[in-house]
Amino acid sequence: MEGTATAAALGTVTVRAPAKVNLQLAVGARRADGYHPLASVFLAVDRHDLVTAAPGEGLTLSVAGEGAAGVPLDRDNLAARAATALAAQHGIRPDVHLHIDKRIPVAGGMAGGSADAAAALLACATLWETRSTPAELQLLAAELGSDVPFALLGGAALGLDRGDRLTPLPVTGPFHWALATADGPLPTPAVYAAHDRLRPRHHRTLGADPAVLAALRTGDPAALGAALGNDLQPAALHLRPALAATLRAGTAAGALGATVSGSGPTCAFLAADAAAATRLAAALTASGTCHRAWTATGPVPGASVLATPVR
Repeated sequence: MEGTATAAALGTVTVRAPAKVNLQLAVGARRADGYHPLASVFLAVDRHDLVTAAPGEGLTLSVAGEGAAGVPLDRDNLAARAATALAAQHGIRPDVHLHIDKRIPVAGGMAGGSADAAAALLACATLWETRSTPAELQLLAAELGSDVPFALLGGAALGLDRGDRLTPLPVTGPFHWALATADGPLPTPAVYAAHDRLRPRHHRTLGADPAVLAALRTGDPAALGAALGNDLQPAALHLRPALAATLRAGTAAGALGATVSGSGPTCAFLAADAAAATRLAAALTASGTCHRAWTATGPVPGASVLATPVR
């Protein structure tokens, strides 16, 4: 905890926020407002980005870690937008420097940008002593993006509408995963556009898959693996055909279930236990079908403060 004590002594706040895996992602037809209605079952996993907020003059950003070169350093950054929105709500200047330590793949379908926004909201609220309630932060999060509210909440949840109307779900965990990243990002807007081209008249009743909910409740990894589903997977495979080989490699190596996470290109493989997840990650790396693979476990809590400023 030495790093935490040092950060506190400098009057900074560090927040970590988790990545997510979509256990189910059902996508309805594109609406007139440009959004797609969703039914998404989220699971937060123990891959985190860290955002440190420090007093500054104006709003400035720095980024380090994997994929940092692909993260914008201007007001297009979702963490910067989060700080600006919170400051505007409280009638204060967004005088803060945000440093983002990237550990979640950039544009990888695991909501890394949303995790940064959630972490920035909580870090700035703590630094500026806004006394924002969790409900108030959730409302701001929903304005920023569909996945930001879940990054604040964590655990497991059903997300409806744009994915931001959340209902926490009971889980008997943990669930163990091997996650395989691709070489290069896959932008979410491109995947949704491909989905619309492939399924232009796709209409369906949206809701949680009872099999997914039951598997989470009972803690049955085999049942959950069999129930995984993602309506965006065909579009992701259309744009990045090589992902099919990654999915086949993980399945051949014994995964209980395999899915593209969100809009991709990260692929998620459910394992029976931690040891099986480690073997899966090793097999995926050896297969040569992915950039790299690692293990993760969920559910984990949402955004949480690791360091607080000096009083």
